[in-house]
Amino acid sequence: MKAVRYTKEAARDLRRHGNVANRVRKAVRDYAANPAAHANNVTQLVGATSLRMRIGDFRAIFEETPEMITATKVRPRGSAYD
Repeated sequence: MKAVRYTKEAARDLRRHGNVANRVRKAVRDYAANPAAHANNVTQLVGATSLRMRIGDFRAIFEETPEMITATKVRPRGSAYD
């Protein structure tokens, strides 16, 4: 299992959208434990090294290394790519 880390911006986004924070954390944790479980919800962003995970109407933008997942943003889908 990979370690999961949230940047200050991602942690602030989770606090702002507290109603879905547990759902997002669980989805990222599940992906860290078994990437095949959420493979159809994870896509590489065009022109960037970041990945995007769909979690309902929210998007988690993150960087992945062999030992860690670092979430950089967690936002509603309309504002996730600003």
